[in-house]
Amino acid sequence: MKTLTAAGLALAGIVFLAAAEPQWEVQGSGVTARLRGVSAVSERVAWASGAAGTVVRTVDGGSTWTALAVPDAGKLDFRDVDAIGADTAYILSIGSGAASRIYKTTDAGKTWQLQFTNEDPKGFFDAMAFWDNERGLVMGDSIDGRFEILRTRDGGKTWRRVPTGALPPALENEGAFAGSGTNVAVVPGGHAWIGTGAAARSRVLHTRDYGETWSIAETPVASSASSGIFSVAFRDPRVGLTVGGDYRKETETADNAAISVNGGLTWEAVRGLGGFRSVVAAIPKTPRGWIAVGPSGADVSMDEGRTWTPIPGTGYHAFAFAPGSRTGWGVGEKGAIGKLIW
Repeated sequence: MKTLTAAGLALAGIVFLAAAEPQWEVQGSGVTARLRGVSAVSERVAWASGAAGTVVRTVDGGSTWTALAVPDAGKLDFRDVDAIGADTAYILSIGSGAASRIYKTTDAGKTWQLQFTNEDPKGFFDAMAFWDNERGLVMGDSIDGRFEILRTRDGGKTWRRVPTGALPPALENEGAFAGSGTNVAVVPGGHAWIGTGAAARSRVLHTRDYGETWSIAETPVASSASSGIFSVAFRDPRVGLTVGGDYRKETETADNAAISVNGGLTWEAVRGLGGFRSVVAAIPKTPRGWIAVGPSGADVSMDEGRTWTPIPGTGYHAFAFAPGSRTGWGVGEKGAIGKLIW
């Protein structure tokens, strides 16, 4: 029997590492609507959502996706979905006034409960995130100089606005882009961060106490009516990344990302992304790994965002890893779904 020398083992290791580069496996969603939201529960169960009241779900790792009917929602645009388990999920629709809504299912999408409808004609929801089965946040564009943040402590039975006095004032036109459902990030213990844009500056809101009180920090991410922070993610209470840019200039690479290593108190510019990116996520089981995804492509970093490598293939609007796994899904135009495999 032939045995491997030390050099041979090293070569085999190089080959293995090369083969472990991320790649997209294109899947069939069975729908043609633009998809903007995705949430993975495990390597087998994931949910996705989008325009024309579209919600789809897989329980076999994406081999098949099943369309789920939400009553009287055919004209709604579900820009975010947050799955709490295999059978329980929230969906968020966007739009002015009553078009912004929150729904919940606890039976795998067989039935849906309309939990909240925005009655303010100036209101416009953008994204949501949940710490656990009971506690979550929803972010909307600012209204008359005040941020619009709702929270629940009872699984969505009631949603209440965070009082204006608990929030810093908003800049003129400051809001959150509803591009991927990921401008709100949470970690255990009550921390949450919200990335903003569309104003004179891009900033990050932060709470340490489940939304009771809030502070805000400046970032170097460029901001305008069509640019700013589109996504924020934290690996732990200290290290986080934001990505974004100008959605009208998808290949522009300047001033579109920033990193914080002190819980969001300060932010430093990150360079090297391949263009506008609408979502960022920490790579599970890696100490310094990140993936950034946008409609023109995706990039991966294994050194805390210092350098980035393009992932071959198409781009997607939204992306999510399965908890504790490198398996993830990207969703995009015309019902496109890609499974990230290593």
